[in-house]
Amino acid sequence: MIKIELLNPPELIRRSNWSDRNETKVSQWLTPWNGKESPEVGFIGVPLSKTSISHSGASMTPNALRELFPTVTTYSIDHEVDLQELHARDLGDIQMHVTELARCHSNIEQGMAGIYTALPELFPIIMGGDHSITCPSVKAFKRHVGGKVGIVQIDSHMDVRNLEDGGPTNGTPIRGLIESGTVEGCHIAQIGLHSFANSSAYHEYARTHGITQYTSRQVHLIGIDALVDRALEAAGNGTDAIYVTVDMDVLDQAFAPGVPAMVPAGMTSWELLEAVLRLGRHPKVKGFDVVCVDPMQDPRRATVRMTLHAILTFLTGYMQRGKA
Repeated sequence: MIKIELLNPPELIRRSNWSDRNETKVSQWLTPWNGKESPEVGFIGVPLSKTSISHSGASMTPNALRELFPTVTTYSIDHEVDLQELHARDLGDIQMHVTELARCHSNIEQGMAGIYTALPELFPIIMGGDHSITCPSVKAFKRHVGGKVGIVQIDSHMDVRNLEDGGPTNGTPIRGLIESGTVEGCHIAQIGLHSFANSSAYHEYARTHGITQYTSRQVHLIGIDALVDRALEAAGNGTDAIYVTVDMDVLDQAFAPGVPAMVPAGMTSWELLEAVLRLGRHPKVKGFDVVCVDPMQDPRRATVRMTLHAILTFLTGYMQRGKA
């Protein structure tokens, strides 16, 4: 008679919990804030998409990004920078009101102001959300800075729609900042603007208010490095700090299928990564947000993944500050 022994199966583990002692994943580095320590960098989710003109599930982006944290490492082989050396924490999400959009914007402004009060040295990495979040975020940022603020915006759209036809939306954050006196137009620089995504009336508004503008075609013809340098010069001239806002619809639709407003002939992934790297290196840049990704329309999370790489590349540049 053959004796059959019962096999003891190995312990079941979640795939995301698998670890290699010689490799650090973003999920192991970017752990939740305990409310006591003072991290240098804080990730903040702003899950709002009700103000999007286009159909959008951008409110789901902060958690979609977090879901990818276990899939990428903290090491940039191109620049030999390991982000795990940076003290960073996930501060969680700012709470949105279920129905009232004005309350949502108020929550963003007050929430960011509270974060700056609690952590005055914090560098914020803000995960949107649609682009309407940038207006209340910059209002809190300006009070925190206590001086003049410049903006570098990477976007297919100018976002200077009028505030009368529908109120604040993802198409109005720059208009809202100018009209409220928060930021002067001469301190705003936009890169990646796209034909057939803007109007002549809003182009004239931007000209009248002194906004520096570069189109996607100019990125192709002149090069992203030169245009980022020009944008930083415009946004930094006479200001105390620069806030960077990246709308992922600046990318060509081949690289960003999961955005509410896709465009052809947009920027490439490499152009965006080189842009945020250069912006991260600049000492006057003290705030960053990324917006307008819809995980529900994103095959295999391609755009969410690209967004995460843009954030990590920006922080790679941030860690290179002051280094030759």
